[in-house]
Amino acid sequence: MTISVVINLAIFSALIIFLYAQQKKYISFTKRVFTGLGLGVVFGGLLQLYYGAGSEIIATSIDYFNIVGQGYVKLLQMIIIPLVMVSIISAILKLNGGSSVGKISAMTIGTLVFTTSIAALVGIVWSNIFGLTAEGLTAGVAEAARGQALEGRLNSVEHLSFAHMIIQFIPANPFLDMTGSRSTSTIATVIFSVFIGISATGVARKNPEVFASFEHFMNVAKTIVMRMVTLVLRLTPYGVMALMTKVISGSNYSDIINLANFVMASYGALFTMFAIHLSLVALVGINPLRYLKKIIPLLTFAFTSRSSAASIPLNVATQEKALGVSNGIANFAASFGSTIGQNGCAGIYPAMLAVMIAPTLGINPMDPGFIATLVAIITISSFGVAGIGGGATFAALIVLSAMDFPVALAGLLISIEPLIDMGRTALNVSGSAMAGTVTSKLLGETDMSVFNKNEAISVDGEDATA
Repeated sequence: MTISVVINLAIFSALIIFLYAQQKKYISFTKRVFTGLGLGVVFGGLLQLYYGAGSEIIATSIDYFNIVGQGYVKLLQMIIIPLVMVSIISAILKLNGGSSVGKISAMTIGTLVFTTSIAALVGIVWSNIFGLTAEGLTAGVAEAARGQALEGRLNSVEHLSFAHMIIQFIPANPFLDMTGSRSTSTIATVIFSVFIGISATGVARKNPEVFASFEHFMNVAKTIVMRMVTLVLRLTPYGVMALMTKVISGSNYSDIINLANFVMASYGALFTMFAIHLSLVALVGINPLRYLKKIIPLLTFAFTSRSSAASIPLNVATQEKALGVSNGIANFAASFGSTIGQNGCAGIYPAMLAVMIAPTLGINPMDPGFIATLVAIITISSFGVAGIGGGATFAALIVLSAMDFPVALAGLLISIEPLIDMGRTALNVSGSAMAGTVTSKLLGETDMSVFNKNEAISVDGEDATA
């Protein structure tokens, strides 16, 4: 370890101590998250300014920063399955039946899939506004390697039908899915938990004493798991700082400038979909500005972590404690939203890639038939996209292979992938939070007294006033 790396780690440690001092002074959770974000941006920018892009010193330093950043993400992933299981089972026990579960699931999934089709159209429009095309793009060593890797993965998705994707949701071995072994493990665990909850409500009518014991057990389990979630969420400001430091210090700004049109078009589409989410929330009677203020910490974490799945605990906490969404709906929306109907990764991104590639094959990207086909394929393929880094690539492979488009061209965007993936992930999580909010309001289960409080989520035992 060189002296430069030691100095970088000393500075990073000092920043962590500063954030801890804020926590001890009971600075609000929201403000500490943004402080961590700002410190990460500044520190990462200074590292690249001083050492230069691609520096070995930065790479070595990031390895140690990852102990905090990736360590935090892994802790979040650790609690996803226990949180989903106990929350959904407890929610069904309170619902005392399967009819409400079916209604909640249908409305949540319907909202997610509908907005994904809208996101595809938005991606197409912004791609055409900027005149994006893959013609003239050159591939370096990294881009060529990425293209070959995508072609290698093509065999795993080119024969993947909608029916096969649905089958993948069914948990043949729920205990294996609890290990997160598949991209659809979260949804499979949700389905398994639903079966447990509905089975328990059936027992309630025949053997109320057994049901009472099981209900008490679930209450104890949920209390313990939620305490564990609280402990992990307290680490959010530190994790956000480390993750943002990594992204900023490791970016290649010359490549970003070369692909500036794609970056600007991507974020134009992303912000358009954010506005659509706020419009849908407003249509059901929710104040969009207050709603936006309350979900900003959640979007900040999703932006920096680039993982929809890792955002599930904070997503559930935000919906329930800040937006007033009922516990069951919050868990359904956050869980389903991590793998189904991701507006950013499964909607906007594959649509923009297809529009870019179309001219290279002599296809008019404004042709109504092309647009209708592309939107239909994206909507259907949006089921089961992994809620972790790489989900957008998986979605793109499915869509491009279904359109008979060359997938290797997607590798040309590898240099800007982290930058646009941050925005895509934030939009994915925004979509799931919106779906939960809309579903809860339409079903009359939103606690408006919680929503109207000027508070963000509290994870430290004190009021986290915004």
